[in-house]
Amino acid sequence: MQPGGRCPSRRHSCIGFDLENGPPGRGPLEPQCSPGAGLVLQGAFSHSQRRESFLYRSDSDYDLSPKAMSRNSSIASDLHGEDMIVTPFAQVLASLRTVRTNVTVLLHLQERVGTKRASSSSLPSASRAGLSAEDAQQKLSLETLEELDWCLEQLETLQTRHSVGEMASNKFKRMLSRELSHLSESGRSGNQVSEYISSTFLDKQHEVELPALPKEKERERRKRPMSQISGVRKAAHGPRLAAIPRFGVRTEQEGLLAKELQDTNKWGLNIFKVAEYSGNRPLTVLMYSIFQERDLMKTFRIPADTFLTYMLTLEDHYRADVAYHNNIHAADVAQSTHVLLSTPALEAVFTDLEIMAAIFASAIHDVDHPGVSNQFLINTNSELALMYNDASVLENHHLAVGFKLLQEENCDIFQNLSKKQRQSLRKMAIDMVLATDMSKHMNLLADLKTMVETKKVTSLGVLLLDNYSDRIQVLQNMVHCADLSNPTKPLELYRQWTDRIMAEFFHQGDREREKGMEISPMCDKHTASVEKSQVGFIDFIAHPLWETWADLVHPDAQEILDTLEDNREWYQSMIPRSPSPPPEVGPEVPPAAPGKSQVGMTLDEEEGESDTEPEGPESPLEEDNSGSKTSATDDSESADTERLSPGSKDREVDNQRALEGTLPKDRAGGGCTALDPESGRELCLDTEGNVTFLPLGT
Repeated sequence: MQPGGRCPSRRHSCIGFDLENGPPGRGPLEPQCSPGAGLVLQGAFSHSQRRESFLYRSDSDYDLSPKAMSRNSSIASDLHGEDMIVTPFAQVLASLRTVRTNVTVLLHLQERVGTKRASSSSLPSASRAGLSAEDAQQKLSLETLEELDWCLEQLETLQTRHSVGEMASNKFKRMLSRELSHLSESGRSGNQVSEYISSTFLDKQHEVELPALPKEKERERRKRPMSQISGVRKAAHGPRLAAIPRFGVRTEQEGLLAKELQDTNKWGLNIFKVAEYSGNRPLTVLMYSIFQERDLMKTFRIPADTFLTYMLTLEDHYRADVAYHNNIHAADVAQSTHVLLSTPALEAVFTDLEIMAAIFASAIHDVDHPGVSNQFLINTNSELALMYNDASVLENHHLAVGFKLLQEENCDIFQNLSKKQRQSLRKMAIDMVLATDMSKHMNLLADLKTMVETKKVTSLGVLLLDNYSDRIQVLQNMVHCADLSNPTKPLELYRQWTDRIMAEFFHQGDREREKGMEISPMCDKHTASVEKSQVGFIDFIAHPLWETWADLVHPDAQEILDTLEDNREWYQSMIPRSPSPPPEVGPEVPPAAPGKSQVGMTLDEEEGESDTEPEGPESPLEEDNSGSKTSATDDSESADTERLSPGSKDREVDNQRALEGTLPKDRAGGGCTALDPESGRELCLDTEGNVTFLPLGT
């Protein structure tokens, strides 16, 4: 088998966590509980029925060489059985282990050099075909030299200033680029999906030419202080709560809310129902429920009224007019992180302080998100892009707002932490939120996979997690998985999320069109091929990530992988097989594709936009909103998106009505509409006849 090639029955091993053998203190983390003993290595588990990600294909541009067959012994050695090792550093270690085994056998053969034939039991299985001892020794010697040559070649090309994880990152990026190049050749829609994934997840910057700003606006912008954290507004509610409601907020549907919250510890909680029954306070309600469930308020002496005041203030700072990156998404990520922390493989691994930091980071990770991408802010020379030097612009802003709100009256939920605890929590939260920058996705994936495979090779499958670097790496990937968990949720929920992200994408595309900018991939409502984009996203982003996470916590994430595969197959089945002939309905109406449900890219960094400024101080995020856009356009877009995620003034959720309000109805820009002969509804099609937007439930 070639390195990186498919293994039809690859065996996965559980990665255990042994904290008892680690050094005391674990660096800057101050334990708040006593983690239990590490988990023993689980037995082999066959994945012969599950499709593997592209990471297990051959990296033919790099791995295949005259010595490629020698990787076979590293991959299928006695140590690994049929496990596939795909990260370069782990391959080096596995190969060196094979060298050591071969040398041992060679020495054993040399002791019997006087005999004419060695016993077949003393030879490797590859040499038991009736070969003479001399022939077997020569063959084994050549294989050993090839292994050593390959290892030396790899080690000599290492750049000392780069981590070994970067070896895997560069390899995976090459492989992904090759896969995307094939996808882009499949047609216009495939090319757009390829451009989207490449621009969002491969950390590529795009230079664009923008019209010069009016001189008056440029002078006004230069007068603004850059040191002020934008987006922080006065709380609409009082700093003190007279009485604490059962679920932290007052609601007339407490019984229905209680029923939904019974699934707080389950994967696939209906977060939209929680939002509806809580008066669109899902983040406050779920955080209050999770902190009580984990006894964190008692452990860290957090007053209930202070906790709720902060959470209500934080939730108010999620923009109500943003379709996807709003308080509902934040609540979903926080609850998903809570469930991942409870996976049996990670039981008693993390301290209470680490657990609280992960859940807190999930809650603040998108606060004050404007509904546009980092690249949009960079391309429009926004104040935030200047402030943060184009590096993880939104992620830095989310952190600044989240921590700044702790300074508001009766909002400091960490007031009773020691100085060391507070510093540790802040460091962990910063590391986790910065890791939600989607341009860092391949680096995160490569680092996690390298760590898992290296421990498989060197520690017989035991992952100690006895230092800050390894522990935060697992937590970063956990929050990142939660941020990209939509494709792993029940299809009913997944479709609602994809409707919302597409609404956000299309708003950004409209805004880019009005500014004379190049429209970002997947943001043109007239050409986006939603079904193909969804399949591409799962194949190249979600599947490799969740596959690696499943390796880490095996066998705890198998149902998640199954749901992901089912959702992928559903979207694949919705892709039109071929363009239909034009119906006899008129010269200007193109063919109508079969009725499809609206689906979209479930991602968390290539965002859409909203043009309604929030009340309060002017934010640098909105400084480029004026210009070519008319007030009528602003008002109509605001009305559409506000219904997607209502604000604090009227917290009601009507997803069906809201999403139908965002449907594109025009025929400009190459898109068009046609009547569905079955339902009589109007469909929006791209130039290839694919359905690009359709109301949920059709």
